[in-house]
Amino acid sequence: MAIVLRKPRSASTRFQSYLTSEDITKTTPEKKLVIGLKRRGGRNAYGRITTRHRGGGAQKRYRIVDFRRSERDVPGRIIAVEYDPNRNVRLGLVLYANGNKRYILMPEKLSVGSHIFAGEGIEPKVGNCMPLKNIPAGFFIHNVEVFPGQGGKIARGAGSSIQIMGKTETHATLKLPSGEIRLLPLDCWATVGVLGNAEYKNIVWGKAGRTRYKGIRPTVRGMAMNPVDHPHGGGEGRSKSGSHPMTPWGKGCKGTRTRKRKNSLIISRRKP
Repeated sequence: MAIVLRKPRSASTRFQSYLTSEDITKTTPEKKLVIGLKRRGGRNAYGRITTRHRGGGAQKRYRIVDFRRSERDVPGRIIAVEYDPNRNVRLGLVLYANGNKRYILMPEKLSVGSHIFAGEGIEPKVGNCMPLKNIPAGFFIHNVEVFPGQGGKIARGAGSSIQIMGKTETHATLKLPSGEIRLLPLDCWATVGVLGNAEYKNIVWGKAGRTRYKGIRPTVRGMAMNPVDHPHGGGEGRSKSGSHPMTPWGKGCKGTRTRKRKNSLIISRRKP
């Protein structure tokens, strides 16, 4: 994949860029692995907005990804590479020897025809899934479980990976993409390799409309509001009145630590 620039036929297309799609081999999703996706606009089960600036966006359907790698001890082969509108990494459609099909996140160095396996005591090569206790130190992994049997939760974005720094009798020391160093139980499963589509972060969206297609609504600066709406609002001219950056509800932001309980498994935080 590569970044492609558009011809500047208008002001909005002058700086836009796209990812090429020559790696995609199948344009329609697997029918049995797709479900409807209802938009929630950043609202929780009570209808209250818990994540601001969400809503609208292009219609899309959800692809059921096998984060748990449920087909254990069954060889599989990648038969197609597909685009997923719900994430920034490609999906690989895997056909297993028992006839089942599953979606997995596509790491680098895998393509159509590659063979993968999930189980204990197998070779730790790209695409194979196994417990952390079976993966040597120094390897890069992705789709890592936080609790055994939970399914992959961390390192699932394009180009992301986690490095195994070392091991003890019960835990593995991991370096996360954020720079945080933490411990995870050796019984947690992970997939070997670095996720592909790393060029995604270099995309220049170019106009507000492309952001709206993704379901992201505009964000208004607190300094542009009235005092009744935001702590930064009001005043003659631009002024925060000497206060620290904060949210509309008065909570500190931009570096203020909000974690109440100390996690004993985190050795070094991403922000020292």
